[in-house]
Amino acid sequence: MTGWSASLPLLLAAVLWGYLLGSIPFGVIITRAAGLGDVRKIGSGNIGATNVLRTGRKGLAALTLLLDALKGTAAVLLAGIYGQEAAVAAGLGAFLGHLFPVWIGFRGGKGVATYLGVLVAIAWPGALVFAVAWLLIAFVTRYSSLAALVAAICVPLALYLMGYLLPAQLFTVLSLLVFLKHRANIQRLIQGNESRIGAKG
Repeated sequence: MTGWSASLPLLLAAVLWGYLLGSIPFGVIITRAAGLGDVRKIGSGNIGATNVLRTGRKGLAALTLLLDALKGTAAVLLAGIYGQEAAVAAGLGAFLGHLFPVWIGFRGGKGVATYLGVLVAIAWPGALVFAVAWLLIAFVTRYSSLAALVAAICVPLALYLMGYLLPAQLFTVLSLLVFLKHRANIQRLIQGNESRIGAKG
């Protein structure tokens, strides 16, 4: 399927379903449940796994990463019962939900984990491309943000080449949003003061 033929009500319902699921702020919920307070008041103020890691609790950061990914996967798989277009719409909704969650004032995370979770469900070979690109750049440069940005460039290109045309359209949009949410990281990379993987402080 390469075009959009599903009914508008179905697509809107899929986007809404994905958005509500994607809006669940697992980083906030997990850190509060662990008695660590509000993760938005430490480090970067982000709700994602990277900032949860700044609490010193690697297990909680890993759990946040997993759940942020799985909410994207779940949104896509359940909507996918109604076809690929509904799955793509739900994937977009889940990603937007993580970036702009209704439950916490529309101030969410940067979306990389949810991006990957959606990708696994819609076009898993693209997730392999993401993983290889991320690992390679992270190993060479030790910049997590740069690795995510390079992977976000590679994914839509790879999807187009592999014939996943509708998912490629989705991930072109999602990758642009990843870049927008990483504006501060990009500025720090240019200035040479972005934090490296494993750096303290």
